[in-house]
Amino acid sequence: MDVITWTGELACHLQAAHRMTREEFAERLGVHPQTVAGWHSKSAIVPRAEIQAALDTVYEKAAVPVRLRFARLSQPTAETAAQALRVAIAVVRRGSDVLLVQRLDDKGLPWQFPTGIVKPGGSPEAVAIRETHNETGVHCAVQQPLGERLHPNSGAYCHYFLAEHLAGEATNRDTAENAAVQWVPIASLTRFIPADRIYRPVLDALGVSAA
Repeated sequence: MDVITWTGELACHLQAAHRMTREEFAERLGVHPQTVAGWHSKSAIVPRAEIQAALDTVYEKAAVPVRLRFARLSQPTAETAAQALRVAIAVVRRGSDVLLVQRLDDKGLPWQFPTGIVKPGGSPEAVAIRETHNETGVHCAVQQPLGERLHPNSGAYCHYFLAEHLAGEATNRDTAENAAVQWVPIASLTRFIPADRIYRPVLDALGVSAA
């Protein structure tokens, strides 16, 4: 069985693959049509566990042509990925804490994981390690990749890595880009970044509930 972490975007792709209206898709899932409408307006939202299960069931029962259409819709094309800005994102743990940076931008002071731009031919894993140190002073080692996606809001092609703290205190070493750097209790992560803005495999790797 394919393991899919459902987001609003993927749910919409499954609807399109079935060639159903929002009302028809809602009826198939046993949810209100407003729920499906919400996925179209908030593509990064992560459905509740019971809806995840319903989406799994609809996908598993789908005919082969439907699955093929879903696969084509869900995967960024090589051309799209090549044109998109590529970034590496480090999810760095230290015991029960995770490392965050607070960005300076025109939308306020949002918190996020350390991120670096991957230049053509560059290694995303190496960028995740290097940029974490450059931004925060923290040395880390990648434990495992957590997946890749075309970000539904920024349009950047993101490579996610789970990493472990090796050495170094968290300090703001890039004051031109960041307002603060902080170790945050994993249990409090969604107070800093809303759960629906976090890539689901990141939540799963950290053991954080999406509810």
